[in-house]
Amino acid sequence: MKSGYANTRALTAALLTTVMSITSAGAVNAADLVISNWDGYMAKDIAETFKAATGLEIEVVNHATNEEIMGKLMASGGKGYDVVFVSSPFAEILNHQGLAAPIDAAAVPNLANLYPEATKLAYDPGNTFSVPYTWGSTGLCYRSDLIKTAPDSWMNLLAPSDDIKGKTTMLATDRWLMAAGELAKGYSVNETDPAKLTEVRDLLISAKKTLLAYDDTTFYSKLVSGEASLVHAWDGWCNYGITENKDIKYVVPKEGSDLWVDTIVVMKGSEKKDAAMKFINFILDAKNHAWAAENILYKVPNKAAMESLDKTLFETYPNMAMTPAELTKYELLRDLGPAQKDYSRAVSEIKAAN
Repeated sequence: MKSGYANTRALTAALLTTVMSITSAGAVNAADLVISNWDGYMAKDIAETFKAATGLEIEVVNHATNEEIMGKLMASGGKGYDVVFVSSPFAEILNHQGLAAPIDAAAVPNLANLYPEATKLAYDPGNTFSVPYTWGSTGLCYRSDLIKTAPDSWMNLLAPSDDIKGKTTMLATDRWLMAAGELAKGYSVNETDPAKLTEVRDLLISAKKTLLAYDDTTFYSKLVSGEASLVHAWDGWCNYGITENKDIKYVVPKEGSDLWVDTIVVMKGSEKKDAAMKFINFILDAKNHAWAAENILYKVPNKAAMESLDKTLFETYPNMAMTPAELTKYELLRDLGPAQKDYSRAVSEIKAAN
């Protein structure tokens, strides 16, 4: 779903290698309203339902990571796509680069469905260049039947008890890997002090010795099988494990979490901005946005959509009941600027360590 972040200028340099590896197979048909999103992040029949509602045709293509779609956008100057789904710091970057179009609020009346908190997010107050699609926390996902004491601290993951050493996993992506150490140390998830980043690096090098794996995609399956007992997880992905095994639980450690937000951005170079605004308005319809909560098991920042959900969903997946007020207590991941290179270097050193 999500992966590491970079700054406007730093991103250009950092992604050059990625850009060079992108082949013409990634090109898309600019004749359509082209939307790029993570696989499974919208209803499979979205093109049909959108056409039925608006008469407009769309083409949906998928990207695996934020870096993948950003590499393509940076290489093309934002051309070839009309609407992209990216995590919030990447939306910030697109805006800084002059690649994001303003959101025409008059053309998106369903913006009124958003929670007030979702219109005041620090990276884009007023939703001027992006619209939040999903949001949530990052924490600990664990097998309550396989762990002696329920975890309540990031240190339960970073310095695990002997009974679960070799049975823990951590997210591999720069920002979330570093955030676990930053939170454990009481630092900002956007920390830029080199001395503090060195402390975090050293803590994570120590933690590496106790890990089963770094894993961004199959960690919940490892919990289901019993291969892992405790994993570093995004809340929605922990819910996939809960679906298969009711002994799986999710907790935000006492030191806190990051607040992640996945957003919708219209590209400034799009020649179909009117259609793009209609698409966003369609997504923000309570019924359509509720699909995301019901099917990908992530909270959506749409008050009308969340209030329409069957309340048994919150009983099965307690983290789905986290309120906007609770979520927004956590610190947003932000564009790091030049400090992104320090994060990338620290993570490289962590993963290279024995």
